[in-house]
Amino acid sequence: MAVQLEFEKKPRIVQNFNDALIMIGRSSRHILRNTDQLLGTFFQPIMFLLLFSAIYANAIKGLPDGVSFLQFLMAGIIVQTVAFGSTTTAIAVANDMQKGIIDRFRSLPMSNLAVLTGHVFSDLLRNGLSTIVMIVSGLVMGFRSNASFMEWLAILGIIGLFTLAFSWLAAIMGVLAKSVEAVQWMSFIIVFPLTFASSAFVPTEGMNRFLRAFAENQPITHIIEAIRSLMLGTPIGNHGWLAVIWCIALLVVTIPLASILFKRHSTQ
Repeated sequence: MAVQLEFEKKPRIVQNFNDALIMIGRSSRHILRNTDQLLGTFFQPIMFLLLFSAIYANAIKGLPDGVSFLQFLMAGIIVQTVAFGSTTTAIAVANDMQKGIIDRFRSLPMSNLAVLTGHVFSDLLRNGLSTIVMIVSGLVMGFRSNASFMEWLAILGIIGLFTLAFSWLAAIMGVLAKSVEAVQWMSFIIVFPLTFASSAFVPTEGMNRFLRAFAENQPITHIIEAIRSLMLGTPIGNHGWLAVIWCIALLVVTIPLASILFKRHSTQ
């Protein structure tokens, strides 16, 4: 009784914050204890970087003067890895929805958004580790950046904001999916076109006019170009603020939508 009274005295915002911290801890422990997932976190970005740089280094034309393909590639590989890595949120949410743990959470006086928040922010941790591994691997392979300390902070801020935005989108896929297999094809049809039909691996100038129009005006390209410009010390143009606006707009839409869908599907 005393515990219940103490809980009820807490402001609702404090309760929600505590719930979110507990779920973040739960999801983060799942990642750290899952050896297979950690191995994927470390080796997948390295494999992407090695293969793309080895296969396409001498085939890609139209790079800016003085920029090697590895320097050009780094920003695109980081964003691609984060985008595909964010689907882990969708898989984790789908697993929770399918295995009945949500019914146990519903019996507790906790925030509906806490479970999703836990998965999203633990995904931020996992993608942060992938990004660090990617950058270190690139440095070993010869990648060099002209970014200052403040520019690196801006790069990490954009990557973090993009991870949060894409992870909330992935959370919606996890809620809507009927199985883990459904998560995989849903994430594929969203992530694959956005990452490959962008400036991640080739300059958009070499694309046909229809593909180029799409690639140059979709959010992934603006995010990649903002990070690439900061890394290489080239003019960032409109890409910086467009990248931030796209991410914030996605967050504004996906967070309330994910909460509504989660509440609806978890009570069925």
